[in-house]
Amino acid sequence: MSADIGCHLFSINAPFNIGATTMGYGLGSAGAAALNGKDGKKRPIAIMGDGGFWHNGLTSGVGNAVFNENDQLLVIVDNAYSAATGGQDILSSKADNPLRSTKHSIEKAVRGVGVRWSRTMTNTFKVDEMRDLFKEALTSTEKGPKVIIAQSECTLNRTRREKPLIAKRIKEGKRVVRERFGVDPETCTGDHSCIRISGCPSLTIGPNPDPMRQDPIATVLNSCVGCGLCGENAHAAALCPSFYRTEIITNPSRWDRMKTAIRSRYIEFLQHGVERRLAGLEPS
Repeated sequence: MSADIGCHLFSINAPFNIGATTMGYGLGSAGAAALNGKDGKKRPIAIMGDGGFWHNGLTSGVGNAVFNENDQLLVIVDNAYSAATGGQDILSSKADNPLRSTKHSIEKAVRGVGVRWSRTMTNTFKVDEMRDLFKEALTSTEKGPKVIIAQSECTLNRTRREKPLIAKRIKEGKRVVRERFGVDPETCTGDHSCIRISGCPSLTIGPNPDPMRQDPIATVLNSCVGCGLCGENAHAAALCPSFYRTEIITNPSRWDRMKTAIRSRYIEFLQHGVERRLAGLEPS
């Protein structure tokens, strides 16, 4: 697997350990050419950002792979700007720029130099769909390079952009809904597989509420931005059912308050029934 310069290069560290070589900015695909095997049993994979792609990856990497019919898979991380250096616009940026020409398609560019197999994934947090797309690319009988364009905005930049807007809406008294994920401490087994395959800084360990066990359980900190990757990983890898999604509503409407009251009463009713059965007051 060939890596490239960019934020995605951090994936060469644990827990991901993705990448065997790093040659330079936009050279991920060119580096994978050296790993191309003629037997076709093991296809090399290259990871490149959209900034590196426009820097020189299109010609030195993709064009070279097409010309030599390198049977590789190239994953282009497309977050619509050069995220590693501060979010500057590039050719494929989706925003209007009065001084630059933007909105140029990466997929049209790779098709234009001869790539016959290309797919665009618009929500890379759908881990099971990404996994299936990788399987399709790595087993395709199509000759030449295969390209997956993984589109998702940088979560850090998105959070920085949305945070002041959310604060303004809350200050104005407007209804704001934010998603958060959590781990049920009663269900978590303390296996920590979710932490190992996620690498999320908001997913960590916490004290076990069970006095009979000392192993720490997984827990989600308040820094969670609600991307859903932890839960998607747990679902795709069939790990455990302990993850849950919740909505935090600020300045709730009257209907929100009514729904919360009804749900609380219903949950209280169910809990009361369970307690009575455990006490032997009702038949199970």
